[in-house]
Amino acid sequence: MHSEAVASRSADPSDPRTGKDSVSSRNSGGSRESRSGNGSPQLDAVSLAIIEQLQEDGRRPYAAIGKAVGLSEAAVRQRVQKLLDQGVMQIVAVTDPLTVGFRRQAMVGINVEGDLDPVAEELTAMSEVEYVVMTAGSFDLLVEIVCEDDDHLLDVINKRIRAIPGVRSTESFVYLKLKKQTYMWGTR
Repeated sequence: MHSEAVASRSADPSDPRTGKDSVSSRNSGGSRESRSGNGSPQLDAVSLAIIEQLQEDGRRPYAAIGKAVGLSEAAVRQRVQKLLDQGVMQIVAVTDPLTVGFRRQAMVGINVEGDLDPVAEELTAMSEVEYVVMTAGSFDLLVEIVCEDDDHLLDVINKRIRAIPGVRSTESFVYLKLKKQTYMWGTR
């Protein structure tokens, strides 16, 4: 697959994978972006257009983006850096797990006794876990796991996830075929 920009308006600004504490960099400088009442940056139309350009091609040159959105190359560079620093988006290479040796994916629903945060934190630290979300409904947490094979998946679920204090039960949904995976939702 190709490189894409992944945009999220609710990215964790202190995510250790980004290596930055984005909270301190929010609203620095003279940008036209402001904060909304919920603590997230409020994005203007130009920032949204830049994100759309990067979602189409994460390697698109800043000069080409500038031409499309009506800014100079330098202004686009500054805007992109600010969006990255704020945790609004990441620019990453998105791969097809099958082509890079990960033949088993699953979504795991988890029910927890007590506080969800410690369980979610332990799950977040696992390299096989790609996605952790707290939910309302049948499960307290939903976790996407990417593994090399069925034995690896069984080990992660049985010996690691179920061993986390507070995990009451799990239900696994093994992926048979991935029909759609896009990252274009960030600016709809």
